Amino acid sequence: MTGTTVRVTPTAPPETAAPPGGLATYGLTVGHRTRTAWGRGTRRAVLAGLDLEARAGELTVLLGPNGAGKSTLLRTLCGLLPPLAGSVRVAGRPIAGESPAALARRLAVVLTDRVDAGLLSASELVALGRHPHTGFTGRLTEADRSAVQWALEAVGAAHLADRPAAELSDGERQRVLTARALAQEPDVVLLDEPTAFLDVPSRVALTVLLRDLTRDKGLTVVVSTHDLELALRVADAVWLVDRCARVHTGAPEDLIRDGAVAAAFDADHLAFDPLSGSFGLRRAARATLTVDAPPALRPLLERALAREGLAARHPTPGEDAQVSADEEGKLTLRGAGDAVAAPRSFHELTRTVRTW
Repeated sequence: MTGTTVRVTPTAPPETAAPPGGLATYGLTVGHRTRTAWGRGTRRAVLAGLDLEARAGELTVLLGPNGAGKSTLLRTLCGLLPPLAGSVRVAGRPIAGESPAALARRLAVVLTDRVDAGLLSASELVALGRHPHTGFTGRLTEADRSAVQWALEAVGAAHLADRPAAELSDGERQRVLTARALAQEPDVVLLDEPTAFLDVPSRVALTVLLRDLTRDKGLTVVVSTHDLELALRVADAVWLVDRCARVHTGAPEDLIRDGAVAAAFDADHLAFDPLSGSFGLRRAARATLTVDAPPALRPLLERALAREGLAARHPTPGEDAQVSADEEGKLTLRGAGDAVAAPRSFHELTRTVRTW
């Protein structure tokens, strides 16, 4: 399979729309409705003709530059914005026309909007996720309490259960809100920037957790994120919105190979490296130095030199390296006239070569 651009011609949903628990769109156009001072309605499409599929048991990641329409798409998928055209289906059934309670039993959402938790504890906030199952009384059964406890444990927040939700840090609150979505026991979970307030280890932990949950529970999880490099390493599938409002779909490797990732995110001073799956500075080298170093240190040397506008190449046989490192990490510089220096750190090395 190669990365593909979704069709821009609306299509009718087939009889077998999506795998059990999966989410699919058919000819979906998302955007905004506005009214003029004279009462006339206008429509502004952001993304049009989308035929997308997120499968059960897979983590699907929604990527794209700022302003590309990711949040508008996500809000349409969960029913907060009506589509301008087309439809959204969960497990083959359209979400349009469903009651909020019925939809909440099939689909959960975590948005970036601030949540006023009032005087609720973390576990009480998570327990709100059981509301679609508790009926009119809202009384929790033992099964409901077990679901709340499982959700807290799943996101690593069981120790926060009795803490006032208002006193949680941004990262802790994000975990608890994710637990609230899981407590709904839905088929599909949609998350908008769930790692925005987390430190790097916590971002990785939560992203891997979401992927593991798709495997263990058969969930369909769609995550909008700016953590591009992490997403490309962990996601099963990617929906990539480019600068021309087209959506490319496929495995991360499909979109890297097709150049869609680079086309969407490359900038004047930033370029995506398909080999490493990361971004680097885009700048012309002012000089090239010969570098000899063990495999574990060479990438660090090359990165440090690139920051100073210097490219690296291997020395030819019999040629002395201008920059070298031994297995213990000792650095050596050979300058003009065979002057030799032994910088004690990469910081000292970059300060020295800055004047070369």
